[in-house]
Amino acid sequence: MTQHPFSKFVAILGRGKTKQRHLTVEESREAMEMLLAGETHPEQVGAFLMLLRLKEEAPSEIAGFAMGTKARFDLPADLPEVDLDWSSYAGKRVQLPYCILSALALVGAGYRVFMHGTEGHTPGRVYTREVLEHLGIDVCGSFDEAAANIRATGFAYVPLEILSERLRELINLRPILGLRSPVHSFTRMLNPFNAKASILGIFHRGFMDIHAGAAQLMNEPAMSVFRGDGGEAERRPNKPTQVWTTRGTAEAEVDTWPALLEDGHAPKDEDMDVTRLSAIWAGSEESAYATAAITGTMAIALKTMGKADSMAAAQSLANGIWAARDKGRIPGQR
Repeated sequence: MTQHPFSKFVAILGRGKTKQRHLTVEESREAMEMLLAGETHPEQVGAFLMLLRLKEEAPSEIAGFAMGTKARFDLPADLPEVDLDWSSYAGKRVQLPYCILSALALVGAGYRVFMHGTEGHTPGRVYTREVLEHLGIDVCGSFDEAAANIRATGFAYVPLEILSERLRELINLRPILGLRSPVHSFTRMLNPFNAKASILGIFHRGFMDIHAGAAQLMNEPAMSVFRGDGGEAERRPNKPTQVWTTRGTAEAEVDTWPALLEDGHAPKDEDMDVTRLSAIWAGSEESAYATAAITGTMAIALKTMGKADSMAAAQSLANGIWAARDKGRIPGQR
């Protein structure tokens, strides 16, 4: 039998400890384009994803997968300018997703934010789509709708199945394969509208250098990655937070942001009632933890965007944005 064209990628990853190697950027890009085009067999997909998981992804692979995916996007001819790309793929299970209020507060201050993510792959978590729908903010059904929303309101959220239905299928293999796959990693790097800065959270601290390295290979203008609460781009205010920031191809800057709360133990929200987010925005409910998470996350985003030249200045700017928000209306509400 003639070898299938995709088999070479499986072979590179599966030759054993002494002969296997990482895929190059070009190989990774080609492999992802074949996966997304449906030019593979199911057996190859499972083997490929799990061999990558066993080996652990390299920066060249994350970069190539993201580039191969972006090459297939059918984007509007006239993209709006976006200040910040915000990925949201993990969901929250211990605390509510206060990072959403961080993003919306930045929108209220005049910054344009493109958010993308997915939901449902892990039971027991609160996902971004659910929160936005509760807040009365549209979930975009196309790139054109997202572009229109950015222009009209400064904010757009696009679910993964709109970015790529095939990627949504791959990420939903988690309960079948029993493990997360590299799809969970590189989707955070997609930056579909080519924002001037990106912010992403991860769960495993060992992946910060991998994402930073991928951002360098992709020549991303500014990207910050940190171990966020639950894997979302949300600063844990009760812990010091190490943030890796890359700007183009330069070496990563590594900052350790201080804890904002004295209590080092994160409280568990037993109810995870998303209606509390509206109350916190409106100021009818006060929460020291929520305020610290919201402003602390904003501070990282502001420094990534180059709006502050120090952690202290970024935190001060974030505090001012939160204090000055329009408590009567959340940006992006229909």
